[in-house]
Amino acid sequence: MGRMPSLPDNPQLHHVFKRFPEGMWELCEFHDIKLRGDSPLSVARRELIAAYVSGLNKCDFCLGAHRTMAEVQGIDSAVFDKIFEDTAAVDEKMQPILNYVKKLTEDPHSVTDEDAQAVYDAGWDEQALFDAVVVCALFNFMNRIIEGTGIVPRDEKENEQLRKWLEKTRDSKETYRDFARQSGVAKE
Repeated sequence: MGRMPSLPDNPQLHHVFKRFPEGMWELCEFHDIKLRGDSPLSVARRELIAAYVSGLNKCDFCLGAHRTMAEVQGIDSAVFDKIFEDTAAVDEKMQPILNYVKKLTEDPHSVTDEDAQAVYDAGWDEQALFDAVVVCALFNFMNRIIEGTGIVPRDEKENEQLRKWLEKTRDSKETYRDFARQSGVAKE
């Protein structure tokens, strides 16, 4: 028996959404707004933040899913081989954002005005920093849902299916709501 007896063995996120649908549509809608909506940070960079935060939290399901999403959006897969040891694996402009979300994830109280200034000095504005903070917070939240309900990482076949679907829907503003629809929790 897993953490949630009503879920199948080796549960996936769609099982959790279907079993506990209340608020899941709205959660997916929020994902679309913050990860697919307008932002100084590209979709690729926001998915990179999602994957990075998930990796820091050792949430393999979200790391795998959002790594795939970031790669489909144009992030080089080699970045993920180095990023957890050194944020220099990404371009200089992105490094202070990753340093910021790392502190915010691992020791929120330690974030300083100087950390924010480093983001601004790299050429980002307040909106970009806010968007990075929200994506960081969202994935700290999601990682706990995933780990708390016992969702297991996708296998290679499932990851390949995800990649193909993401390649077809690369420019969609409703990627997460489409997932909710497929999970049977649409409110439309």
